[in-house]
Amino acid sequence: MSQAETITDSGEIESVSGPVVTATDLDAQMNDVVYVGEEGLMGEVIEIEGGVTTIQVYEETSAVAPGEPVENTGDPLTVDLGPGMLDSIYDGVQRPLDVLEDEMGAFLDRGVDAPGIDMEKEWEFTPTVSEGDVVEPGDVVGTVDETESIEHKVLVPPRHEGGEVTSVSEGEYTVTDPVVELDSGETVTMHQEWPVREARPTVDKHTPETPLVTGQRVQDGLFPLAKGGTAAIPGPFGSGKTVTQQQLAKWSDADIVVYIGCGERGNEMTEVIEDFPELEDPKSGNALMARTCLIANTSNMPVAARESCIYTGVTIAEHYRDMGYDVALMADSTSRWAEAMREISSRLEEMPGEEGYPAYLASRLAQFYERAGLFENLNGSEGSVSVVGAVSPPGGDFSEPVTQNTLRIVKTFWALDSDLAERRHFPSINWNESYSLYKDQLDDWWRENVAEDWPDERQWAVDVLDEEADLQEIVQLVGEDALPDDQRLTLDVARYIREAFLQQNALHDVDTYCPPEKTYLILTAIHHYSEEAFRALEAGVPVEEITDVDAAPRLNRLGTTPDDETEAEVEEIKEQLTEQLREKY
Repeated sequence: MSQAETITDSGEIESVSGPVVTATDLDAQMNDVVYVGEEGLMGEVIEIEGGVTTIQVYEETSAVAPGEPVENTGDPLTVDLGPGMLDSIYDGVQRPLDVLEDEMGAFLDRGVDAPGIDMEKEWEFTPTVSEGDVVEPGDVVGTVDETESIEHKVLVPPRHEGGEVTSVSEGEYTVTDPVVELDSGETVTMHQEWPVREARPTVDKHTPETPLVTGQRVQDGLFPLAKGGTAAIPGPFGSGKTVTQQQLAKWSDADIVVYIGCGERGNEMTEVIEDFPELEDPKSGNALMARTCLIANTSNMPVAARESCIYTGVTIAEHYRDMGYDVALMADSTSRWAEAMREISSRLEEMPGEEGYPAYLASRLAQFYERAGLFENLNGSEGSVSVVGAVSPPGGDFSEPVTQNTLRIVKTFWALDSDLAERRHFPSINWNESYSLYKDQLDDWWRENVAEDWPDERQWAVDVLDEEADLQEIVQLVGEDALPDDQRLTLDVARYIREAFLQQNALHDVDTYCPPEKTYLILTAIHHYSEEAFRALEAGVPVEEITDVDAAPRLNRLGTTPDDETEAEVEEIKEQLTEQLREKY
């Protein structure tokens, strides 16, 4: 949205309360974008009562005074969609931060604006339609090499009538140049605009049956997320939410990544902005940013823009979904988004709900997560948006409203545990509190692509960990030595599941990513140890001798074994375990 937009009406400021401004004599509708004050600060209409219009301003409002003008564009908050969004860093209302930094340095002036994509740059357009073809809304009319990793598909906008192609030609064009002309008189350009609070249209929403492979054993193995699914990562300060999301952004098998830093600390977001351009995409060998769009709204930025950045990110994700891509959207964190809603709600003097959050907190969270899914697009292709939202409950209290309302919506829950983080167990996902409701519908994929008995192996691991949790309560009272031998052996097997399977080193060149086949092999090796150990126990071998076999500690090194050597290593460990344990009886 640019200040060059046509001004349809103007009024004047009546009062200013932080990011909330009221105006009189302004003819406006809900969600219209307005420009506030002499500096033209961008804002959005959020309430109309009588002759008073209430506006949330996306910038700092200090020195803005009553009596200054308010100008209405008559259009809702929209984003610019087209080639150039990847390898970009935006603020919450899609202003390109790198472009603005080049113009005015690290500290941006108020009231500045710039289009979300470069309107002057020329792109090499390759048509996929010919004269005489009939196209409809959502159809692909051509392609552009947006980055070395991603081919941008030029779509007929959803609100176009469509028609017969009368003119199309290959060549270099800016995003505003017509690339296709139709007999209806309409033209198609590479640039679209779309209101951020409105989901882009699709034909149908399907049940996802393919996992979003993350390369993290605890997630792929025990608590999988489907492509087109929703997940939450709640956890207290320092438990690893940001690192977990960055691992997902780097390693998940999505085509496009949209990363939203929503109200997080500036140093964390700075680290993301500095690190991501340096990361290599493990799939293509190109820069990871070539398939990534970053949206940065740190905790010291204007609170109203934090409320909008979530919608900006999901609208960009939907545009790439319409091209048939699988998109992974990371929102870090939805708690800061909810806090922004709470602050604005209190300034509007709305009736507060639980812990001061607005009464519509649950519906807003649902509106956001419901834009995820596996969809049949208007052009017949299939694309998905998978949403992973971090939650930052105060003091790690999962009973607080944002966590609880998120739990009712998402189907995968990765609960981070500060105790695990303090013990240097990473990822610090608590296997007793986490769950995934996608497991059953993804089992067929695992059977077909990894191993027929995968669901059984996973269930065995879950059962052992559940039994360990029960036994630990007894251990706390009487000590491990007071347990029967079979229960002591169960604790030993559970320890290998925790250390060799659930733990993973994000900083290790090999262990940072574990393909599904390797995840399965590691679990089968531990299961083999369990079976041989209990067989030896039944034969009368003391539990101390069983747990002391030389081959067992090699299980802990399987994660760092090169992927192409894992199968041979697992077979060798299984043979050694069988030999060393059976020779004891």
